[in-house]
Amino acid sequence: MVVVIVGGPCEHMFVSNEGPILHADLDSFYASVEQRDDARLRGRPVIVGGGVVLAASYEAKAFGVRTAMTGGLARTLCPQAIVVPPRMSAYAAASRAVFGVFEHTTPLVEGLSIDEAFLDVGGLARISGSPSRIAADLRRAVADQVGLPITVGVARTKFLAKVASGVAKPDGLLVVPHDGELAFLHPLPVERLWGVGQVTAGKLRRRGITTVGQVARLGEAALVSMLGRGAGRHLHALAHNRDPRPVQTGRRRRSMGAQRALGRRRRSAEELDAVLAALADRLTRRLRVAKRVCRTVTLRLRFADFSRATRSRTLREPTSHTATILATARGLIAAARTMIETDGLTLIGLALSNLDDDGAVQLTLPFDGVETGALDATLDEVRARFGASSVTRAMLLGRQDGPTVPLLPD
Repeated sequence: MVVVIVGGPCEHMFVSNEGPILHADLDSFYASVEQRDDARLRGRPVIVGGGVVLAASYEAKAFGVRTAMTGGLARTLCPQAIVVPPRMSAYAAASRAVFGVFEHTTPLVEGLSIDEAFLDVGGLARISGSPSRIAADLRRAVADQVGLPITVGVARTKFLAKVASGVAKPDGLLVVPHDGELAFLHPLPVERLWGVGQVTAGKLRRRGITTVGQVARLGEAALVSMLGRGAGRHLHALAHNRDPRPVQTGRRRRSMGAQRALGRRRRSAEELDAVLAALADRLTRRLRVAKRVCRTVTLRLRFADFSRATRSRTLREPTSHTATILATARGLIAAARTMIETDGLTLIGLALSNLDDDGAVQLTLPFDGVETGALDATLDEVRARFGASSVTRAMLLGRQDGPTVPLLPD
């Protein structure tokens, strides 16, 4: 499917009327890799992951199956779905191949995740043609060289390019020209605006505001009074397609996170602590490998009724020490113990933010008489020599740690 929105005949589109930014997003990435590698799965509903849905093909999505849904509910909605275990190494290899295509297209690539990126092609008109031509060539190259469908949005701003790719899915191309930006954007539902989740959308819809155009007509002052200064100004700017951010290459990650879906079964305090320890171990190793430190630890919880809660704490000094960060996370989950016991927990997430390059004096806590930095360094050395799984906590022996999601470099 190819969709082009223009102000005039597309055959005579002027390059100056096309924005330079592409948002390229692989379609149902994990499920598409599975369908690519097994011809028996093509055209059939596919679910990746058993206990919790990690990905669903568009054939499965047509039945209401969604990412992060429990496997039981997904199979109820789509009994004919084929459930396959995740193959993270295959997804990581496919991602590297796709990013190779991106980098062959333009040196200005800003990766957002393993399956999507922004590309700036504004300086390539004489070499490669118009942005729409470059986008079409990129889609063809990903299909030919990697065997995967990819959707591309083309626009003047990063925000609008991402919206365009979302509207064009699956396997589409959508170009929003300069003179058609607001005509394209304003009829869309408010949920298309970055930052509008369930809570904000509910506030807007309760006031009869359902489209981006209605947000734009409200005015900044009204939005600020309704949503607060930061959110109000942000949504007012986006509703008018004001987004000055350039495509940035080599930008270091501002936060790191990991999460573990737990399913519907009630978990004991010991089980939850083991999950939290595994997440902390994974994230602090990533911090140290990337030579970074963090100041803020955030715990994210999702409950059986699909409600969510977030708790965070900012440390006095930046650190990458496992014991320090785990102790902070344990304090956060202890403060939420009543909610967990009442509502049941289905997901734990841990995020480290306010990242900086290592070099500052790090906050440390004693751990069995050994300085945490020295202990971490010793364990990291053993893992580097004998493999990441060569050392683990005794409390984690025999426990399933869940799939490790491939990530962009830190």
